Amino acid sequence: MQNEAEQYHYGGQAVIEGVMMRGRHSMAVAVRQPDGEVLVHCEPLKGRFYNSALVRVPFLRGIGMLADTLVLGIRTLLFSADVALGEEEVEFSGPIAWGSIALSFVIAIGLFFVLPLVLVNLLDPYIASALVSNLVEGIIRLGLFLAYVWGISFIPDIRRVFAYHGAEHKAVNALEAGKDLTVAEVQTYTTAHTRCGTAFLLTVAVLSIFVFAFLGRPPLLIRYASRIVLIPVIASLSYEWLRFSAEHADWRWVRWLMAPGLALQRITTREPDDDMVEVAIAALRRVVAEDSDKPAENER
Repeated sequence: MQNEAEQYHYGGQAVIEGVMMRGRHSMAVAVRQPDGEVLVHCEPLKGRFYNSALVRVPFLRGIGMLADTLVLGIRTLLFSADVALGEEEVEFSGPIAWGSIALSFVIAIGLFFVLPLVLVNLLDPYIASALVSNLVEGIIRLGLFLAYVWGISFIPDIRRVFAYHGAEHKAVNALEAGKDLTVAEVQTYTTAHTRCGTAFLLTVAVLSIFVFAFLGRPPLLIRYASRIVLIPVIASLSYEWLRFSAEHADWRWVRWLMAPGLALQRITTREPDDDMVEVAIAALRRVVAEDSDKPAENER
């Protein structure tokens, strides 16, 4: 397992009563069913995107990975909800899934990119400098993001998802350390991880402050358009930073810059119980087995 961890950076996300893990050739989502059993669904990652050379080109791969993560994330989230509720016929795609993806994307853009500009526009009559106006907008955006993360952490169901998030990190940390994927071993590892999506989103929020700061103060519609158009650019830069920082975490200045993202993970992860860790291990074992061409249990 250590060799696999060195060759490929495994990762995933928490879902409802479960964990999704993404491997080189496949993805697997493990969910605790109402009867207590763990259901594992695995499918290959196929299509033009996964076979394209663009996924290996720096600054272009980040855009593709962001889209891939969003699509897989919403699909597995809907799948896990059906399994956790005990639905007999579980749909993993379809109009509802794609509609949810589109709606989530619109809400995220509206809340974190459009709303800050709406608010700063109300303050612009009292702000003489365009630079200061853009900086205030960025600070509002960062504040909205932090408030959102902090606020949802009080919702009981979200706290359980955050605990599964911690289980996901623990399992990946154990794999990358070359340890056996047993519940007892995995539980000894930290819930923090350098390649966490939380750190990525925080990087996007912070980096957008600097990117937008020097765009001046053109007509409002152009300002709206610039925020939306530049999202892929900021996401791509953030992704490259996340990869770089994970590979150079032993550098002091890199650790210093990583610290806020790791600190924020104290909110978005919780210590999981053994049952949650068991689910994370089931998903990770499956994708590692698929990548290694080893036989794996065919739960579903």
